[in-house]
Amino acid sequence: MTRVFSGIKPTGNVHLGNLLGALVHWVDDQHRADSIYCVVDLHALTVPQDPAELRETTVRLAQLLLAVGLDPEVCTLFVQSHVSAHSELAWLMECTAAFGELSRMTQFKDKSAKSGFVSGGLFTYPALMAADILLYDATHVPVGDDQRQHVELTRDLAERFNARYGATFVIPEATYPRAGARVMDLQDPTSKMSKSEDGAPGTILVLDDPKAIEKKIKRAVTDTEVEVRYDVAAKPGVSNLLSILGAATGRTPDEAAVGYTQYGPLKADTAAAVIELLAPVQARFAELAADPGETQRLLAVGAAKARELADATLARARDQIGLLPPG
Repeated sequence: MTRVFSGIKPTGNVHLGNLLGALVHWVDDQHRADSIYCVVDLHALTVPQDPAELRETTVRLAQLLLAVGLDPEVCTLFVQSHVSAHSELAWLMECTAAFGELSRMTQFKDKSAKSGFVSGGLFTYPALMAADILLYDATHVPVGDDQRQHVELTRDLAERFNARYGATFVIPEATYPRAGARVMDLQDPTSKMSKSEDGAPGTILVLDDPKAIEKKIKRAVTDTEVEVRYDVAAKPGVSNLLSILGAATGRTPDEAAVGYTQYGPLKADTAAAVIELLAPVQARFAELAADPGETQRLLAVGAAKARELADATLARARDQIGLLPPG
């Protein structure tokens, strides 16, 4: 059976790009495949974190995933650090990966160049990501362009481990978002909307109030022309609005462009569509936020389901590599 695995870090606030580019597909995939979703809090530790804030954002993110439509009775939703097999298999993956492979990872080079403190975890976290995926015998891993390299490394490590020690891991396949899911910054439509830009005028947060959404879209960058058409190269700002409007209303960007001759109405309708799309998510989130105990209960149930699968894979890997079983 097809099994999907994906994770999201509890850093920054979830924005419209995360929702339309990934989370709506997570909700859809849970009904198409055996789907496992993880709040990857261990990955957040590659840079220093405020402990209280990390705990709060972890719960908050889980609540938002539930509010978006993940159903814990259909999929498996849990927190990474609640399943200890992730850390143990990560070490086996670190010992399987070559130093040169980890050195060539683009995200490490980019992030280490921008940081005054570079942790060992930042260097080795692709091995942890590989463990995340391989623990669950995932057949498919939905990723964006920036994560393709990590899935390729995961495949390489799984194949190397299998060749050295015998058949142990399923070789996963990367899958990519369907067309129209790429949401760009409203103020810089040549750059993706970013979780690191909380409160920025170009980023629409899933929990933004309607007035803030309307204001941000009203001020979105367009161009000096007046024609409304989908043309990413020539009209990135207008094309971004059409992508958002189309995704929010179940149409293609070209279909969303029909009937518009001015930017004002396009912006107004895009804002209205986004506000309508987010209203039920925000209402459900408010319900969950009022009862954090229920969120903790659901995460515990998810962790128990995940642990059963992960522990079986870890035991297989331990045996294949030659570790003495515990007494």
